[in-house]
Amino acid sequence: LAMSHDCAKHRALINTYGIMNSILIISVFVLKGQDVRLDVQENVKLKELEFFKWTFRSANILRFTDTLSVRVSPGYNNRVEFYKGNFSLLLKNIQEGDSGPYTAVVSGTVYTIMGFYLFSERIEPPVLTVDSNSTVNVTCNVTVACRGQNSSVTSSCNSSTCSQVGGESRGAETSTVPLLSVYVAGSFIICNHSNQVSWANDTKDIVELCPMKSVSPPAGSMSVCMLKIILMSVGLVIMISAVITVHIRDRFHYG
Repeated sequence: LAMSHDCAKHRALINTYGIMNSILIISVFVLKGQDVRLDVQENVKLKELEFFKWTFRSANILRFTDTLSVRVSPGYNNRVEFYKGNFSLLLKNIQEGDSGPYTAVVSGTVYTIMGFYLFSERIEPPVLTVDSNSTVNVTCNVTVACRGQNSSVTSSCNSSTCSQVGGESRGAETSTVPLLSVYVAGSFIICNHSNQVSWANDTKDIVELCPMKSVSPPAGSMSVCMLKIILMSVGLVIMISAVITVHIRDRFHYG
């Protein structure tokens, strides 16, 4: 099950009968078509003549009595599984219409409200394109556009980082709107498209976009390699001349 929990809040409310209700409000992101399990957040024990039920909005999903009798509403036949041991409910094949508050109730006392379920489609792969590229002083500069599901961003990247220069990345951690982001990892520019339940990306190799080119020295200038050879040759000549001079001087002195 691909899902993430967010914004869990505990609240205590008093119902019309003066009974304290224990309520847990949770936002949950679920991939459409998958299953999700609802758990009661209290240790529920049914007494004689009491009943337990799960409701969605104002409609009953199922009703469970102290005689271990379970009655499922017609609209949820083959769509739910109920666990008598802990009163959990498994919802199957979640769709957008299933988004809303789920409530666990014991004989009129609300024990749990399982927040609002927010559902997301599996993300579509983004498309990363190159608008321009150049190499200045051996630094690669690339402008790229990252596009995906009704949003796009334009970023300026080099070999270590990217900065957004246009477009709208959209999305947020508490939203079902997909989020676009562009960044550098290793030698790749990565366009990442994600929501709370899935992600996909497209990449470009910086080395392929800005191959390093050898720079020819200007006409009439001397290469660094040639300069090193000349300096080494001059140094060698000086050393040999010094040895010869010392040798001749010694022979003349002791001659």
